[in-house]
Amino acid sequence: MRTRRWATIGLTLGLLGLGARVFAQVPPAQPEPEPEPEPVNDSDGYTPPADGQGAPSPLSVNGYIDVGFAKAQGDGTSFAPGDQSVPADYGVDPFAPAINSRGDVASTDSGGRFVNGFLPRSVGIGGRPSFLLNTLDVDLKYAPSAAPVMVFSRVQFLPRFTGAGDDTRVYVEQAFGRLVPFDSQELAISAGKFDSVFGIEYLDNQANIRTGVTPSLVARYTTGQSVGAKLFYRIQIAPLWSAVSLNVAGTNSGNFVEALQPPDASLSGEPVGSGRLGYELNTPIVQAKLGASGMTGPRNDQADQSAGQKAYGFDARVAAFGVYLNAEYVHVDEGQGGPKTTSLGTFPLSSAFSVRGGYVQLAYALPFSMGPLHKVTVYGRYDRRHAWFDGFTPITVDRMTAGLRVELWDVIILKAEYLDNRELAGAPTVANNVFTSSLVYSW
Repeated sequence: MRTRRWATIGLTLGLLGLGARVFAQVPPAQPEPEPEPEPVNDSDGYTPPADGQGAPSPLSVNGYIDVGFAKAQGDGTSFAPGDQSVPADYGVDPFAPAINSRGDVASTDSGGRFVNGFLPRSVGIGGRPSFLLNTLDVDLKYAPSAAPVMVFSRVQFLPRFTGAGDDTRVYVEQAFGRLVPFDSQELAISAGKFDSVFGIEYLDNQANIRTGVTPSLVARYTTGQSVGAKLFYRIQIAPLWSAVSLNVAGTNSGNFVEALQPPDASLSGEPVGSGRLGYELNTPIVQAKLGASGMTGPRNDQADQSAGQKAYGFDARVAAFGVYLNAEYVHVDEGQGGPKTTSLGTFPLSSAFSVRGGYVQLAYALPFSMGPLHKVTVYGRYDRRHAWFDGFTPITVDRMTAGLRVELWDVIILKAEYLDNRELAGAPTVANNVFTSSLVYSW
């Protein structure tokens, strides 16, 4: 089974490469699309090199610092006082009180109640207002002019307060090499650790790119990084102002964030396949991007190859006259497996799990030319999530998010955001709304 799956992935990459040779042509020039409030890169999310004089250096160093201030209601968790559900994290949504672009929450302290690994990472502030250093990000990109190769790494330093005191985690979020074999084709082959290819929200993972502060309620299933290989291919259709793209990958853990499934080794010994087929419309007035995504393979939080996971989703982005609409729907099913291993620890059982959910985000960007003030964006997002573990009560939650983003010069972004989290069915009502903010310095 393992050999056939790897052979299938290899054959797919080979056929796509052959197709690129057969249909190689220089695409006609496309109209320049209207700027979006955040950059969109359908192959890899890296920061462009800084401006310079003369020939550009093949090596660029970029990054950002994300400083936050946040206050969560209650004790900073979704656990209700007096609730004796076991496991405690199966009866609530621990990811709801998010405070930064990584999806870290104010707290995951269950008050001593048993949990089984359905937990995000925490900044450890509980219900106390606090300043935070969310992320120190350093990006290195090497792109020699003599070869169609690019090497990229993204290392993040994450200072956190834990039960043992202050602790700074060094996290290699991305590290990959990319080959572009044909000058006349948008074909790229990458190997290493890279972003998900599922949906669109992974494009906004970084604090200096994301319109708002926090990810959606379904981001935990679609925005993770993993180790493997991927292929991106896009065909321009100039007479129709359009393009069609394909992004496919074979990786250790698929699209889940690393708090749920470890990405750096295959626990099952079998790859997870994922991909997105996309359509783009780029007219001088309206830009639209539509996509359908899928994922299948063994769940990588346990060792049983028969414990599978499947997901599919649909996404849309539309931009016109300074208005930007993003929407995504996700459907995930996981089978039951053996003892569970995540980056947060080892737990007794990988319970069967299902989720259906999505979000709609609307933003309006108003450009300015007033000294340092370059742009002001107001935005709102509605999220809804219905999920259940096999044998446990299904829960339905939603979230309404409103925020403001201000861009100063080209290097400073100020954001302020309020999250109204609601338990609609199956979970106890708890005070877990969040005010959060972010000051991002980019270089």
